[in-house]
Amino acid sequence: MKVDFFRHNIGNQEKEAVSRVLDSIFLTTGRDVKAFELALAEYAGASYAVGLTSCTAALHLSLLALGIGPGDEVITTPMTFVATTTAIIHAGATPVWVDVEGTTGNMNAELIEQAITEKTRAILPVHLYGQMCDMRRIRAIADRHDLCVIEDAAHALESSRDGVRVGELADMACFSFYATKSITSAEGGAVITNSMKYADIIKNLRLHGISKDAADRYTGKYEHWDLLRIGWKYNMDNVQAAMLLPQMVNVESNWEKRKKICHQYRTALEGRSGLEGPSWSSNLKHGHHLYTVWVDPGRRDMIIEELQRRGIGVAVNYRSINLLSALIDRYGKSRGSFPVSERIGDSTISLPLYPRLTDCEVEYVIENVCQIVKSL
Repeated sequence: MKVDFFRHNIGNQEKEAVSRVLDSIFLTTGRDVKAFELALAEYAGASYAVGLTSCTAALHLSLLALGIGPGDEVITTPMTFVATTTAIIHAGATPVWVDVEGTTGNMNAELIEQAITEKTRAILPVHLYGQMCDMRRIRAIADRHDLCVIEDAAHALESSRDGVRVGELADMACFSFYATKSITSAEGGAVITNSMKYADIIKNLRLHGISKDAADRYTGKYEHWDLLRIGWKYNMDNVQAAMLLPQMVNVESNWEKRKKICHQYRTALEGRSGLEGPSWSSNLKHGHHLYTVWVDPGRRDMIIEELQRRGIGVAVNYRSINLLSALIDRYGKSRGSFPVSERIGDSTISLPLYPRLTDCEVEYVIENVCQIVKSL
């Protein structure tokens, strides 16, 4: 049997929506983007949403909207995809990593305050695998030290914790619509915020910094535009938005399917010799973006190789990014700097997880994981 690591859920509704846009006269940022932004803001319970080309762009522009740049520090986590840190670097600021919780892989809130200096401007937590960080505690720390908060919610569109939804206690929260995310436009991202000021700045920065987008310039009477800021080319287009809009209707039903699969994995794998994994807090709605197991670091790569030989797609989410070559060269945080993050990064394996997985495929993955971990 072959079980892909991920298969998207794009169907006829998405194809018809994209075809409608392709048959229209207007392909770039326009009516469909605005409709998607409204739908996302409504779903997330936010006042504003801004569609962008990626979560990386969302993080970058969120930092810039807050005025963060050269000479500033942003506290974040080394247990994440590299974009969390590179967005800080793109803004001209310095990432300051703190180690993670051994039970979840999320940023350890107990370590944040000792990392704060006179240069610190923001905290950037990552909701790893879909499990939210302790945002009540992080917000309280930020308020004590007059800091901003940006959530990397690339894994956490559906998540909540302690009665708090993604973005509710932050200045901004950033989403990804990459190919493997719960809704996808192949590439894409967005920012949500309750601040009109930040939303307006990001809308301006996403399109070079000019005062009118193409829809404003060419719909109706032509009006001259101005360059208000030096911006970037990060605007979502109507094709991406048209693909995303039908998926918004099925966010919760697809989340329920992933939740069921995660509980199948958990029931079968929890407590098995040689297998561990992140704990789930009882006071949250887990986004169930990834299901990871933690194995003996000395055998991890052999286990991956054997799973792939048996037709099972897997991934590593993530290696501790302080150990990646360009970041070691830049910041010198060699092995031992963040022992918990490094241990997780050395031992983690992500298993297939998506709504189209069948019970038979899930059972095949479980059976082979157990066999391989026991035999190697």
